[in-house]
Amino acid sequence: MKKDIRSMFVSLFIAVHMVTLICGASPFAVTAIADSAQPAAADPMQNITDYSQRGNWLTADASGSKPVDVFYLYPTAYQKGDSGNNYCAVDNVSMIKGANGAFNRQATAFLPVGNIYAPYYRQADATYILSMPSIADQDEAIKQVPAADAVAAFNFYLDHFNNGRPFILAGHSQGSNVLLFILAEIKDRPEVYERMVAAYVIGFSVTQDYLDQNPPLKFASGPDDTGVIISYNTEAEGVTQSPVVRPGALAINPISWTLTDSEAPKEENLGSITLITGTLADLTPVMNLASAQVDASRGVVVCKSVDPAEYALPGWPAGVYHTYDYPFFFYNIRANAQNRVDHYLSSHPQK
Repeated sequence: MKKDIRSMFVSLFIAVHMVTLICGASPFAVTAIADSAQPAAADPMQNITDYSQRGNWLTADASGSKPVDVFYLYPTAYQKGDSGNNYCAVDNVSMIKGANGAFNRQATAFLPVGNIYAPYYRQADATYILSMPSIADQDEAIKQVPAADAVAAFNFYLDHFNNGRPFILAGHSQGSNVLLFILAEIKDRPEVYERMVAAYVIGFSVTQDYLDQNPPLKFASGPDDTGVIISYNTEAEGVTQSPVVRPGALAINPISWTLTDSEAPKEENLGSITLITGTLADLTPVMNLASAQVDASRGVVVCKSVDPAEYALPGWPAGVYHTYDYPFFFYNIRANAQNRVDHYLSSHPQK
């Protein structure tokens, strides 16, 4: 049975990381913006993406029927290959396919929780970013293009879609890196920050230094707090290096939602997922797969219940479960997001 589960995960996720997964477009409509259905062609280093264009949104929930929104940024879906471009245009075909695949295995966790808004944004090639000599250089490269787009998209969302509703921020990998720039901006906008239920900055590092430099941003301490950042990177036991784990990283257990080093066994996991064909109907719960334990010395979550060899990712150090950060704990994320929303709404009655 474990081999069958592993083969289902790997058949999908290797394809995603090679940016060859082909998924259908999101089922949600976009309103209040121009009618062009395709991303506007653009030189990747030219002007910030125009988010009044419909094609520059993966999804924007036209109904706004739920009391809370979710603003989602997908992980790295662009590889420059032979093109030599360190950044892609917003209409890059491979990125769009990868973004839709990521949406289906990550953002769908929030479908029952809120109205989902997900812009396309120009991405940086991961090899280009990781080849830089310092973290500061990496962050500057992300700030120049991906974060510039994402901040513009978020501001457009606030102005045209949000209508004053509370919101969740969610991302993974490069998307989470970019979320840190959005968070650093809204911390100085109390009328916006006070509406943030939580930020799921998963698959990248939120460090104590970052929090110290950006008060009043704060890390989650339990399952119920709001206005907080949630973050973790998933690894096997004994891993010593990962390109997404920075010194001083913080992590919360995605099963128990605590900061302690007590292991949450796989039996307490509410359900992992497989996603075979790329359709929402194929979200298949898998029980008793992934455990979780915080390793505060590395600032990661250790999963001891799966075989690292069976969940190896091409191009990643052995034991790094980067692609599985959401799928291993999918239904825990869903339940926790709803729990935080319930607590937020109970203390912030909406008009």
